[in-house]
Amino acid sequence: MPSKYLFPETVEDAVQMLAEYQGAARVIAGGTDLMLDLKKKKIHPECFVSAERIQGLNEIKVAEDFIEIGAAVTFAQIKNHPYLNEYVHALTDAARSVGSLAIQNAATLAGNIINAMPAADGVVACIALEAEARIENLTGAEWKTVESMFLAPGASTVDATRQLLTHIRFPRCQNHRGTAWYRLGRRPSLTLPILNCAVNMILDEEGTKIQRARIALGPVAPRPFRANKAEQFLEGREANDENIKRAAEIAQQETNPRGNVLRASREYRLAAIPVMVEDTLSHAARRAR
Repeated sequence: MPSKYLFPETVEDAVQMLAEYQGAARVIAGGTDLMLDLKKKKIHPECFVSAERIQGLNEIKVAEDFIEIGAAVTFAQIKNHPYLNEYVHALTDAARSVGSLAIQNAATLAGNIINAMPAADGVVACIALEAEARIENLTGAEWKTVESMFLAPGASTVDATRQLLTHIRFPRCQNHRGTAWYRLGRRPSLTLPILNCAVNMILDEEGTKIQRARIALGPVAPRPFRANKAEQFLEGREANDENIKRAAEIAQQETNPRGNVLRASREYRLAAIPVMVEDTLSHAARRAR
């Protein structure tokens, strides 16, 4: 275990602490993934820099244009938030999928993103919502799309020994927008999913044609995946059963899932993808109407 555990109260202090340890310190929020990495000896930090006491990082803000979630916000806070429960079903349902109740009370969406696993429930929902993350370091801050923050399974573009993810934001819901979530697994919680899917759909003013669709899937590639061809097919078309079914078939053709002895074969996943995508698209369309 690290010999020191630091509790900065500002983002600036946290970034400075990381710099002083020159790569030997590590940011920690909920720590549910980091503790496993420590046990498996994947990481060897001298010090943990906690995000727990940094002002503003444990808040969910619903602003005029964006919804902003602080890095210390837990999945329990997300799933219990009244506005998110009413308007952002993809995210709140994904939050309910994350582990047990005890894990949801500790684990954070920010940690889910930094851990960079292609099947991470919170990550897949964020990508469908076109979320961005604010990354702080000694030279300043920048917003990056969550989708761009993955290099490979378990490898993030964010260096948690030198950088701090402070907030996640995504556009606030508008009229005729619906989101939906689907998770296929051997158990509802406590295990990685066989497949998961999040959809974000915007219809026209009449509530009939699809103006915009975002379909995120995992784990069907080395990184969390967007079904771009299926999205392009849907945009401008009627939100009817025929078009939704065809989009689900296109999504299947785009993906390249691996087989896994403990979870499911490649063949099973390929067969399940169109059923899952069709169901999730249909739920999002109904909510958007």
